[in-house]
Amino acid sequence: MTESDRTPHQGSAAEEPVYADRVYRSVPSVIAGVMMLAVAAWLIIDAVVSGTGATPWVALAAAPVFAFPVIAYTLRPVVRANDRRLVVRNPLRTIVAPWGKVEQLKAGYSVELFADGRKFQVWAIPVSIRQRKKATRRASRAAAEGDPNLPARPARKTPRPDQLDPTRAWSDAVVTALQEQAERNAHKPAAAGELQATWCWWVIAPTVAGLIALVSVIAAT
Repeated sequence: MTESDRTPHQGSAAEEPVYADRVYRSVPSVIAGVMMLAVAAWLIIDAVVSGTGATPWVALAAAPVFAFPVIAYTLRPVVRANDRRLVVRNPLRTIVAPWGKVEQLKAGYSVELFADGRKFQVWAIPVSIRQRKKATRRASRAAAEGDPNLPARPARKTPRPDQLDPTRAWSDAVVTALQEQAERNAHKPAAAGELQATWCWWVIAPTVAGLIALVSVIAAT
């Protein structure tokens, strides 16, 4: 359920490669979003081409009301982290938090970021209770069998998204990796700065405009 930007900066041969960003997102959410958009596009095109009366106009007005929220909640959420800051891209807001401002990341029934005295939900890392239970059973079974392939937690290194501990639920492993990265980088001069939280107007504005147009078209029929 992860992907990574694999453009390493050059370092000495003895050093671990430093990647521009670790990128975390829910691949099932992306797949679901693409499928919903494809089905919606087919229905809207069919309504515009074959519909009669006000149907084509209703379909066109409804397109942004459906498409932009789907994009926002399925394709847009992502978490990016490097040695300087954490970027949390939620459906309607983007939070850029230098590590010096990050207080804690916590995975309960959802993943939460505590930074600069504020709390933010992290949409890109969904919590699955079922996955947690499966991971717990897998870890217990491996420990009971003395599995030599049971991975040891790396000491003070941030694993790449494709190297997270397979004996833990994905969300828990990601939160642990990010928390360790925050603790390691919090006091670096490059990790200082102010937290920024900005609204995603390219999603909000077309959705509101489409909703107004849809209501107007329906009222006029």
